[in-house]
Amino acid sequence: MTNLHPTEFTVTVYRTAGTLTVRVAGELDYDTCDGLTDMVARHLTADQAGLSDVRLDFRGLTWIDSSGLSALLTVRRRAGALGATLHLDHRPDVLDRMLRLTNVLDHLIAPASGEGTPDWRRRTARGDA
Repeated sequence: MTNLHPTEFTVTVYRTAGTLTVRVAGELDYDTCDGLTDMVARHLTADQAGLSDVRLDFRGLTWIDSSGLSALLTVRRRAGALGATLHLDHRPDVLDRMLRLTNVLDHLIAPASGEGTPDWRRRTARGDA
């Protein structure tokens, strides 16, 4: 029997004018979710001026559990409190499946103002945002 080792969890942060981009790689679960929420909170509170978007890039995500989903909801709350919109970019199947089963995708990516158009809903449902 082969012992599978968990994929190393990493969070990498990039900041451009008005946008905070966070690349998430590895397994987002009970053991790692605080790493994501702490890193995002630190960067959101470091310089709030002009932040309009928080982009979570999941191209390296290999697994997510309910604790990881809770972390995403926390990030959404913190970003929304600053008036920033959360984007979930490059979602792998494992994340899309979790979001579909829990029916929270629309909540997570709703514009910070809370006003969405039907066109916006079609684009974000496909991950085109």
